[in-house]
Amino acid sequence: MPGSFSFLVAALLAGAVVPFQAGANAMLGRLLGHPLWATFVSLGVSLVLIVPVMIAFRLPVPSAGMALKGPWWIWIGGAAGVVYITAALLLAPKLGAASFIVAVIAGQMIASLAIDHFALMGFAHRPVNIARFAGLAFIIAGLVVTQWASAVAPATQSDTNPTQNGDQK
Repeated sequence: MPGSFSFLVAALLAGAVVPFQAGANAMLGRLLGHPLWATFVSLGVSLVLIVPVMIAFRLPVPSAGMALKGPWWIWIGGAAGVVYITAALLLAPKLGAASFIVAVIAGQMIASLAIDHFALMGFAHRPVNIARFAGLAFIIAGLVVTQWASAVAPATQSDTNPTQNGDQK
């Protein structure tokens, strides 16, 4: 259990950076004139950051032949990244960070339960049970409450001003 607790903490920390990514990329998209430019730059920054890490770890160059022998779905990770980054760029500013992220988490949970239940993509079979379904229901309830709270107290113009807090165009 102590090992899995540290994994959960690491996953929580990784999740905590996601709203900052959405906000940073949304501002970048506005400054560059189009969200797809921000997607491109974001993925480029990822590449620039990962290459020195790979060099530091002295990772050997992989055999492309082995990857070509894998199932078709191993290639969708990059496409999923583009879909997510672009959706964050377009939707987070309109929904707000909290509403966007809780919707993303609800979507992730629905897909994750299906992946576990049907043992897709190499994951172990973990059937949907009442407790796992209840967890999803709580997340969806959180989505509804977050949306309701946003409707009750909509963003003001100063809340959505891209030049607030000293940011200048």
